[in-house]
Amino acid sequence: MTDNRISRRLLTVTGQVQGVGFRPFVYKTALKHKLSGTVLNSPEGVLIELQGSEDALNGFDQSFKDDLPRLARIVSLEKENLAVVEGEEQFCILASTVGEGHCVLISPDVATCPDCFADMNDPRNRRYEYPFTNCTNCGPRYTITKSIPYDRPVTSMACFELCDDCRTEYEDPLDRRFHAQPNACADCGPKVWLTDNEGNDLAGPGIALRELAKLLAGGKVAGVKGLGGFHLVCDASNPDAVRTLRERKNRPDKPLAVMVRDVDEARKLADLTDNDIELLEGLQRPIVLAPKGDNYSLAPEIAPDTDFIGLMVPYTPLHQVLLKYVSTLNDSDLPSALVMTSGNMSSAPICIGNREALKRLPHIVDVFLFHNRDILIRVDDSVARSVPEFNGESESRTVFMRRARGYTPSPVFLAQEGPCVLGTGPELKNTLCLTKGDQAFSSQHIGDMQNLETANFWKEIRMHLQSILKVKPELIVHDLHPDYLTTGFAEEISHAEEIKTAALQHHYAHIHSVLAENKHQGPALGLALDGTGLGEDRTIWGGECLLVDNEKLEHKRLARFSHLRLPGGEAAVREPWRIARAAAKDLGLDPDQIAIPKQFQGGLKMFDQILEKNINCPPTSSCGRLFDAVSAMLELCPAISYEGQAAIILEKVQDMDDQGVYDCPLDETAEPYEICTGELFKQAFTDFQNRISPAIISRRFHRGLIVGLADCAEQIAAQTGIKTVGLSGGVMQNLTIAVELPEELQKRGLTPLVHRYLPPNDGCISLGQAVYGQLLLNRG
Repeated sequence: MTDNRISRRLLTVTGQVQGVGFRPFVYKTALKHKLSGTVLNSPEGVLIELQGSEDALNGFDQSFKDDLPRLARIVSLEKENLAVVEGEEQFCILASTVGEGHCVLISPDVATCPDCFADMNDPRNRRYEYPFTNCTNCGPRYTITKSIPYDRPVTSMACFELCDDCRTEYEDPLDRRFHAQPNACADCGPKVWLTDNEGNDLAGPGIALRELAKLLAGGKVAGVKGLGGFHLVCDASNPDAVRTLRERKNRPDKPLAVMVRDVDEARKLADLTDNDIELLEGLQRPIVLAPKGDNYSLAPEIAPDTDFIGLMVPYTPLHQVLLKYVSTLNDSDLPSALVMTSGNMSSAPICIGNREALKRLPHIVDVFLFHNRDILIRVDDSVARSVPEFNGESESRTVFMRRARGYTPSPVFLAQEGPCVLGTGPELKNTLCLTKGDQAFSSQHIGDMQNLETANFWKEIRMHLQSILKVKPELIVHDLHPDYLTTGFAEEISHAEEIKTAALQHHYAHIHSVLAENKHQGPALGLALDGTGLGEDRTIWGGECLLVDNEKLEHKRLARFSHLRLPGGEAAVREPWRIARAAAKDLGLDPDQIAIPKQFQGGLKMFDQILEKNINCPPTSSCGRLFDAVSAMLELCPAISYEGQAAIILEKVQDMDDQGVYDCPLDETAEPYEICTGELFKQAFTDFQNRISPAIISRRFHRGLIVGLADCAEQIAAQTGIKTVGLSGGVMQNLTIAVELPEELQKRGLTPLVHRYLPPNDGCISLGQAVYGQLLLNRG
């Protein structure tokens, strides 16, 4: 039975609903159901007034549920009855309004959609091979946006006046490009051009990408301006070109990311899971770490330390056109692939401006590909890998190594609401985080806080996020370490803006973060496994079993790894042979059996004196340093050129068929309990002296550590009655640990919680800090 009564409703929709084709969707849906009314972007969200019969309104509701735009994400939907407007016949899209306190989520940058790729590949289309093609379903968002509401005048597209054809599309609610803020074409939009490394023009917009492809095929290194910054680019199949890039960038060993034309090409290089393919072809398109395939054909210098390759496919039209031209120059059956690594020097932020790149990168590149669409916010590529689920499901889960482009600034939704808090983040792999209500906005990867450029980047992002979120923190939470730049930032902001501060120990922040991601409330055990974090006892922590209660806000260190000494402090991190030699001496083994690289042998006598007198040999319970010590003792990596190198090589050599497990007992007489990881080193040392292969030793070490951690958690769970175990820290990016430790915990009846939205490394610290601060304020 039909219901023809006329009613009017107001719908207030919050979430990711601006810049995602939401208003045209509402417009078309209203027309479909013969409804009148209005829709507009406002600080409160998208406001929709609908008028028509009850049947028509119900039909709208059903379409609203079933047919949302692919980028839309609704957080809340409130309905209110309004008085009927007599004589209203049309449905209109109204101009956006601005104001404070908005409830809109900012869309991340989105990979080019299939429709736009089709436009670019059609020679009859006016956007054929146009490198800035986009529509409401794809394209740049966060990197070109100054403020909210997301409209063209507040983006870096404001300076490009639409041509008649583009304006017609932009103003037509039924067009795919209606209010696509970066909408443009070759006549009215941004352009690319090619220069040498001094900025002298080599090729204009029509041929720049084609000429660049030729230069790359000839072995040149290029600086290519992309979506969130510059890439350093070369032919990934050319060993000489890759070596040249490495030498110029001073990046001798760390793996390099590679871009191929499509997933079919990626399959020729790597063994991809369904989850890998979904990541590569999805909206975000991160770099995906996947096992090298049997037919892997790239230069061995791409990723020498690992059996994995970091792959991505084009996520912008510019990349698509470039790979198309590169492929046409390839006369073999091997896939065309380009190295795409961040356009920076080590530890500095990625370049975003043309003049900035000309100043900072000319000694690395031979040529530049520039464009004139300004990048307002620098954002690196995200990096992720697929890991088998441990909860009985056949699907894989995604573990982030770096969360940035495509994901930032999407929030983590929390179990509680609360005031705005700023988490300043750690010293390495820094992010910062702001809370707003029940949402936590973790920034893109900022980097290591070790130079002025990165410090300024942090300050830029702090101000930008506060501006677009329209928030002001009531509390700032920083790391316990007094000398971190981020601790200094907290104090500066506190004095300048009269905001209170609080400190939270590094590893407690790790566990708060993983609990927040899983919306866990109440007590939990936490295994925090990483390289470095100043502890409450002023020693360096990194292999900890913790109690964290996020309701009572109680923290306690229940167990730790055996102490290792770090002779020379930071020098020991760069030269793990130091840790191995010290461990051998402290465990009653023969330190002279530890191989010392030739370049360090001259100072060995002084080194041993430092050990004997315990001068500048800080103790640490670090899990990361344990991996380093074993790797160096096995002569796999006595000195490193990038963080994690020793552990990566140690994991790579494992003989996965070996069934042996080293003992890793728990000493319950110690305070706190000691997870006797020194025994792991002893057993590995003895086996190595008995000529057992490093492959077998590595496997037994990994299994022994996993079983030892699970035994510790099981024992403490029995004593406390707490069966939830949060897993966090950079060691959880080790594939063996990430897969087998949760499984081992489950076998013991425990419930492991893992990171699913942020990296388990220090990129999650700021979330833990911010959530802790919010809980602190909520307690009053």
